[in-house]
Amino acid sequence: MLVYLLPILGFILITFIITLVCYPWYIALLKKLKAWKTIRNHTATGEKSEIFVRLHEHKAGTPTMGGGLFLVVMLVMILASLLLQKLQLITHSLRNQQETYIILFGFFSMGIIGLIDDILNIKNIGKVKGLSIRAKMIGMILFSAWISYRFYVKLGVDYVNLRPFAGRLEIWFLSPLLTFISTILIVNAINISDGLDGLASGMSSIVLVVLAVATFLNHTYIATTVLGVAVAILIAFMFYNINPAKLFMGDSGAFALGGIIASTLYLLNMRIGVILPFAVLFLLFIVELGSSALQMFWKKCFKKKLFPIAPFHHYLEHKGMKEGTIVMKLWLIQGILGLTAIAILLGQYLPQFRP
Repeated sequence: MLVYLLPILGFILITFIITLVCYPWYIALLKKLKAWKTIRNHTATGEKSEIFVRLHEHKAGTPTMGGGLFLVVMLVMILASLLLQKLQLITHSLRNQQETYIILFGFFSMGIIGLIDDILNIKNIGKVKGLSIRAKMIGMILFSAWISYRFYVKLGVDYVNLRPFAGRLEIWFLSPLLTFISTILIVNAINISDGLDGLASGMSSIVLVVLAVATFLNHTYIATTVLGVAVAILIAFMFYNINPAKLFMGDSGAFALGGIIASTLYLLNMRIGVILPFAVLFLLFIVELGSSALQMFWKKCFKKKLFPIAPFHHYLEHKGMKEGTIVMKLWLIQGILGLTAIAILLGQYLPQFRP
């Protein structure tokens, strides 16, 4: 297994250097194009978001759509791997039918939806300054449906693998429905968490590292490389995204990350089962999504707010906690959750190596 580490680390290092060097030029280009962040002054349900505007009005004018470079760099690395394969310097490119086709589709398809939303936000188009919830949902439904179709019809996945605490549970026709709903929830959870400088990028990096460990243990080394490339892009991005941010990720980045994480989860569920470790790993994102969903439900049903502001990180900010403190504490919690998930994964594999 260790012999595969060198090419993986090579791709990670090259990606990190390319991304780190390109971001100053990309930020300068966004400024030239006046791709400023437009602060949304209305909530998803249409009310004025006075608390949010008060907390974040100073960020107006910061370049956004930082996730656009995520898509470009990933594409460059895929093309570079195809060239290296053609020159017979490597045996497999990053575009692989068995390991990476579906996770790359999730990354680029969801990223394109986010990119369109970012462009509309920059141009100040739409009632909510970007794509409406309905428009986003239509796009996510179409791509999520294709991912579900791919796993259920083409790959025959009609089960969930609940290792290490239980085995394979057959759910038949419910499997594509579960995949479909989970994709939409995961994408939205990461997008909702992208509200403070460096928060979503740091937490998502930890999630991707754990998934990369799982793919490596599963001997799907090309998938590990793609996830490593995504982590390298994120870490380079964080050099410009930590507080005070010189650049925001935007929906282009958050949606792309949601797409690749969801698709990798299903790939691993098919092969080894990471549903339960992932539930631990994704706990903070579940809290973020849950607090936002509860707020919307409460306003629809009871015509009033449950929290002064949602999601959870904005609630902490409203209560007086400094932005940098919130981010660092949530990073630490996410790190602990990541180590816990890795420990559960190793529990599945260590018995295989015992004499």
